[in-house]
Amino acid sequence: MTVLPYKDSEDGKKEQVANMFNNISTKYDLLNRVLSGGIDIYWRKVAINKLKSQQPKTVLDVATGTGDLALQAWATLKPEKITGADISAGMVEVGREKIAKRGLSDVIDLQIGDSENLPFEDNSFEAVTVAFGVRNFENLEKGLAEIHRVLKPNGTLVVLEFSQPTNFVFKHLYRFYSMHVLPLIGKLVSKDNSAYTYLPESVEKFPYGKAFTDILSKLGYKSVTCTALTFGISSVYTGQK
Repeated sequence: MTVLPYKDSEDGKKEQVANMFNNISTKYDLLNRVLSGGIDIYWRKVAINKLKSQQPKTVLDVATGTGDLALQAWATLKPEKITGADISAGMVEVGREKIAKRGLSDVIDLQIGDSENLPFEDNSFEAVTVAFGVRNFENLEKGLAEIHRVLKPNGTLVVLEFSQPTNFVFKHLYRFYSMHVLPLIGKLVSKDNSAYTYLPESVEKFPYGKAFTDILSKLGYKSVTCTALTFGISSVYTGQK
């Protein structure tokens, strides 16, 4: 079953996700810090560190949002060019403002783009990153296959995504937080009644761990890995073309 942000809407998931992020774009960064206690910053560092040995010169950040992972990629890797693509014009606008304030607009270019129909040629990027974005793909396998297409041979995909804790006690505490506390805070701050209800619902339905690495392998990614973070709340996946 497809999890949708706005269950009463007749729009498809892609359009609903774009609308949802447009609605919360100005509050997104604040809510990220508050709802995760700032640990999302650590998760992004771990994800980008997976590329340190490769030192890619060209990086594509899919579902770039407000550009946090693109900025972390610049801070850690200093590539020649980082391109970000996101379906939400509102998120891209906020991201461009952040990047301009840091004087990095010549290095980091954010574009409006569909992850399942990327406007780039085959074999264009040495690395592709996605943070908390694959869960929002309308067609997960199509999006991952499209990423594979634009990766250069031997290029690396790094995915940071929510997963589910395995420890019994922590799993139930986290479930209570994500189902009850998180939506309440999200609703109060963002004024969007659906966005932070959609988040835990979409996490619950997402194929994490081995289920996700199996999908990557099926699509032709090699040397696939999964690293669980913070009791399994999130995971970093890697795969090579």
